[in-house]
Amino acid sequence: MIEKLIKPVSEILDKFVADKDLKLKLQHELNQELHKANIAQLEINKVEAAHRNVFVAGWRPFTGWVCASALAYHFILEPIIVFGLALYNIQLTLPQFDMGSLLTVLMGMLGLGGLRTFEKSKGLTK
Repeated sequence: MIEKLIKPVSEILDKFVADKDLKLKLQHELNQELHKANIAQLEINKVEAAHRNVFVAGWRPFTGWVCASALAYHFILEPIIVFGLALYNIQLTLPQFDMGSLLTVLMGMLGLGGLRTFEKSKGLTK
């Protein structure tokens, strides 16, 4: 994402700054500022995650539980309900949801969880 931000600014620098040394210095300063912003965001994330209030620190677990609940409904509960209703000849259309969106969020979370597990297995974290 940083590259997407830096590229337009670099193009502007190319157009308006003729001195190569000055241009490199400005690009370096821009990179440093973006790096500082990323570090600041990481610190904010740490504080949020450590917060005792569930409304501050609970959004990640909440997202995981919502995804897990929707997945359980789609692959376990719904077929059981449909089967039970079919035994009594009851025709009912149950609500459907967009599995593509759900799986996008879930796979992103699971992928990040997998990377965390990999880091722990290699002893890269405490």
